[in-house]
Amino acid sequence: MLVPLRSKVRSGERTLAQVRVLIRDGLGSAQMAGSDVMRWVLREVRDEDLPLLFEQWTDPIAGRMAAFTTPDQADWNAFERRWSRLRADESVITRAIVVDGEVTGTIGSWGDPGEREVTYWIGRSYWGKGIATGALSAFLAVDPSRPLHARVAYDNVASRRVLEKCGFHFIATERGFAQARSAEIEEQVLRLEP
Repeated sequence: MLVPLRSKVRSGERTLAQVRVLIRDGLGSAQMAGSDVMRWVLREVRDEDLPLLFEQWTDPIAGRMAAFTTPDQADWNAFERRWSRLRADESVITRAIVVDGEVTGTIGSWGDPGEREVTYWIGRSYWGKGIATGALSAFLAVDPSRPLHARVAYDNVASRRVLEKCGFHFIATERGFAQARSAEIEEQVLRLEP
């Protein structure tokens, strides 16, 4: 399913502080006041997306910000196998985030009812442009599961703000091993209620 989004971004501010999402027949749009128009689509991840997604995934700065990555983060074969497994699993929903024709990242969800989690990864060159907020707002119509959980490194303030703008609320702090930082750190758990 394609979920097109239209978002106006105020020049200079480059955030989606107030997002209104309209959903009709599985299609949606997100808008805010401003002058620059970005066209958004959430679509299935394709084989031809994988090299760019791998490049985004292996960015060391993005990895450090995400913190909770895999031990084989820089291994192309492991990345390709992971995406093959994710796309074959019917309980997992994955989408490429496409803005103005460019793949800017991915968003997805997985898990059992009541414990389902959402995750997203935005290429670093697209940070600060409201893409994560717009994509998550639209994705919440693609996966209507509630409650829906999210986890974020304690110091990833931008990602926590994205989640809060989309209605998620802080529920707990846990500690876990952050592969990208080679250390145990705090992880904040947020939940979107029914």
